[in-house]
Amino acid sequence: MDGTVLVADDDRTIRTVLTQALTRAGCKVHATSSLTTLMRWVGEGKGDVVISDVMMPDGNGLEMLPKIAEDRPELPVIVISAQNTIMTAIQAAEAQAYDYLPKPFDLPDLMKRTAKALESSGQGAQQDAPVTGGDSSEELPLVGKTPAMQALYRLVARVMNTDLPVLVTGESGTGKSLIARALHDFSDRRNLPFVTVTAAELTDLDGPAKVMARVRGGTLLIDEIADINEEVQGRIVRMMDGHGDHTPRFIAASQYAPNALIEEGLVRKDLFYRLDGAAIEVPSLRERVEDIPLLVEHFLGRAVRDGAPHRRLSAGAEELFRLYSWPGNVRQLEHAVRRLGLTSRSEEITRSEVEVILGNQPETGPMLRGGEAERLGDSVSRHLRRYFDLHGALLPPPGLYSRILKEIEVPLIEIALEATGGNQAKCADLLGINRNTLRKKITDLDIRVTRRRKLM
Repeated sequence: MDGTVLVADDDRTIRTVLTQALTRAGCKVHATSSLTTLMRWVGEGKGDVVISDVMMPDGNGLEMLPKIAEDRPELPVIVISAQNTIMTAIQAAEAQAYDYLPKPFDLPDLMKRTAKALESSGQGAQQDAPVTGGDSSEELPLVGKTPAMQALYRLVARVMNTDLPVLVTGESGTGKSLIARALHDFSDRRNLPFVTVTAAELTDLDGPAKVMARVRGGTLLIDEIADINEEVQGRIVRMMDGHGDHTPRFIAASQYAPNALIEEGLVRKDLFYRLDGAAIEVPSLRERVEDIPLLVEHFLGRAVRDGAPHRRLSAGAEELFRLYSWPGNVRQLEHAVRRLGLTSRSEEITRSEVEVILGNQPETGPMLRGGEAERLGDSVSRHLRRYFDLHGALLPPPGLYSRILKEIEVPLIEIALEATGGNQAKCADLLGINRNTLRKKITDLDIRVTRRRKLM
C-alpha cells in the first residue's frame, strides 16, 4: 500500500496496532485521539484515507463526515465503532462514509478495505445519501456484532436509498418487519406513508386501488407473500407495473427462503422476479449465538427505562441462553427476558430461573448441544423401561420394533414440518432425508401437513 492514512481513535492500543500494521504495509500514518486534530489535518489537505472511531472525547465521528465530504469529497473515510447496531451502519452510510466496520474488527479485513480505499482515493466517496435524523432508532432491536449481522447492516445501508423492490426473508421472530421499517425510515421516502398489507386487504377487487391511495408513493410492505393466493399475486404484479407519479417502493416479507418460494410454487414467477430486486436474508438467532448477551442487555436496559428494576444474567443463565435453540428467535428471546426481568428474585438472574421460563418451551437446543438437560437417549430409555414394566411378568405384543420407531418417527416429522412452516423441501433437508422419502412417510404415516404455521 502507498499513501497517508489518518487514524482517529481514543483507544491507545488501537492507534498503536493500526499505526504498526499500516506502516509495515508501506503507508505513512498520522494518529490522534482528538477529532479536532483530525479535522485540522483534513483541512490542511493531509491524508489519502481516514480511519475514525465514532465516540471520541471531543465529539462524534459521524457528525464530522458531512464536513469532510463537503471540503474533500475525494477523501474516503472508514468508520469503526463499538456501537454494534444497525443504526451505526445506516448513519455511516448516510453521512457518506466509504466503509463501516464494527469493533472488535478483523485487522486483515480492515487492511484490505484500507488498500481498496487508497486505490479509490480521488474518485469520490461511494455514498451520496443525505444526512437524516430520527429517534426511533433507539428502539430497533437489530443489535449484533457477529459477521452475519454486520453483513446485514451493510446491505441495508446500501439498498436503503434505491428504488429497488426488496424481498426480506427469515424465520418468524427474526425482525423482517423491522428491516422493512428501517429501509423506509432512513430513506428519501421517510416523510411518506409506510403501509403494511396482508392478503385480506388485497382480496377485494378494489383492494389494490385502496392500498395505492393509502401509500401515496411511500413504502408498501406485503406481509408473508406466500400466504397470498395466485389471483391476488397477479394483482400485485399489475400494481408494480403501473408506473406513475406516486409509485411506492415495494417490500415483501416471507418465512420461506427465496428458492423455496419458487420450488414450492408459493409465489408466481413473474411476481418473484419483480420482488427480487434486492434480497435480504435475516439470520436466525441460532446463527448468531454470540449476539445473545448483547440482545439481553438491550432488552434489560429497555425494561429499566420502563421502570423495571435492574437485572443481569448470571454466568449459568447466559450459558443456558446460548445453548437454547430459540425457535421463535429474537421475539421469543425478548419475551423470555421481559418475564425474567419481572419475576427474578434478585438483581442477578439465575440459571434455575431461566430453566423455569424455558421449561414450557421447545428444548431442542439443550438436548442437542449438551449442558445439564436430560439427553434424548436417556429420556427414550426411561419411557421404554416404563412400557415394559406396565406388562409385569409378560412381554409386550410382537412387532415392538416397528411400533416404537413409528412412535418416534411421527412426532419427529410433525415437529420438523411445524418448524419449517410446512415446507417439505426444507423439512427433508433438516431431517437429512430425500424429499420423495419424506413425502412417502407423510402419506404412509398419515401425517397432516399444515403450511406456513408460525411458531411465535
